[in-house]
Amino acid sequence: MIRLDTDYFSQPTLDVAKDLLGKELTFNAYKGLITETEAYIGSDDPASHAYRGQTPRTAVMFGPPGMSYVYFIYGMYFCLNIVTEKEGTAAAVLIRGLQLMHPESKNLNGPGKLCRHLGITREHNGIDLTTSHSFYVQDKGLTPGYVATPRIGIKVATERLWRFLITEDFSEMSD
Repeated sequence: MIRLDTDYFSQPTLDVAKDLLGKELTFNAYKGLITETEAYIGSDDPASHAYRGQTPRTAVMFGPPGMSYVYFIYGMYFCLNIVTEKEGTAAAVLIRGLQLMHPESKNLNGPGKLCRHLGITREHNGIDLTTSHSFYVQDKGLTPGYVATPRIGIKVATERLWRFLITEDFSEMSD
């Protein structure tokens, strides 16, 4: 397996969002395959938190690629994003789904469910996934088929097909 580095996350956000499908996310003792993502691209995307510029909440999105951007929504859920593109661009990929493989097999379909189950909170915001020993992404060489659909839970830029979802059965891909 190849650990994803800064060069990987420096690529265009839409490319990273598609290519992250089937990659293995490790968070402490948990390992799972990414099954669903959404792209958010700063000043060109009214659905992005960074659309109106940098704030204390969005500062991480303007930083180097490969950083975790974790935010809190609806007063009850955390959501995990990975910063993409060059520093200053304010783009990120939301990790919406994970097929947990270790220490248990479980489909975590939804960003809030994923973070709650793994224990990802605001304290995990701003972690460099390219250097952390307990929070990172690896390439297992899988290239699953996927579909592109409108993003979920937004009211603007709904015409953009920037949500990517695996169409294959993970039972064959996880070996």
